[in-house]
Amino acid sequence: MNIDYKFLIGIDEVGRGPVAGPVAVGALMISSEKLKETKKMFIEFKDSKKLSPKKRNEWFANIKKAKEEGLLDYKVVFVDNKKIDEFGIAPSIKSCMKTALTRLSNLHEVRPRVNCLVLLDGGLKAPEEFVNQKTIIKGDEKEMVIALASIVAKVTRDALMCKLAKEYPNYELEKHKGYGTKAHMEAIKKHGISEIHRKTYLKNLVTRTSDVQVTSE
Repeated sequence: MNIDYKFLIGIDEVGRGPVAGPVAVGALMISSEKLKETKKMFIEFKDSKKLSPKKRNEWFANIKKAKEEGLLDYKVVFVDNKKIDEFGIAPSIKSCMKTALTRLSNLHEVRPRVNCLVLLDGGLKAPEEFVNQKTIIKGDEKEMVIALASIVAKVTRDALMCKLAKEYPNYELEKHKGYGTKAHMEAIKKHGISEIHRKTYLKNLVTRTSDVQVTSE
């Protein structure tokens, strides 16, 4: 991390592809003063996408502990399925990212044009005011701060989907977290599209299945 940067921020999104539930963006920030100490705490950390759910939850517990100790901070922001249908997935992710970065900036002395470096996974781009930013393909495999942001987004979204599974029991959301698995698609055909499904992702299904109706359980 360049010493000119007071803060290092990692960004990753989770939930771009599911046919149900929200999209989530995780933003995780480490100050330059705490970076070495934080790296020591997560020295054994591996690729976040290769972790089992159990291991992912264990690392999330470590991240929360690190936050309590003042080593880092993070925010997870959601945009729900209705807004995804209305505005599209890319603008929804952009909205999540802006909100997460704003919340971190407001709590800390983050000046986007001066004292922070933002590292983003895949094809993500931060708002233009964050002039020091870098998009990294497979960034969650290469940069610890992105990997940790990926974990907080994934675990937080998964927990929400498990909560929604209790409200919408016909779809077994706790198993697939809203992704379009074969079992999930069959459940939609049987029970209809619920209030938490992304209708724009299911246009072809609705066209083929005339008896599919929106249901609020």
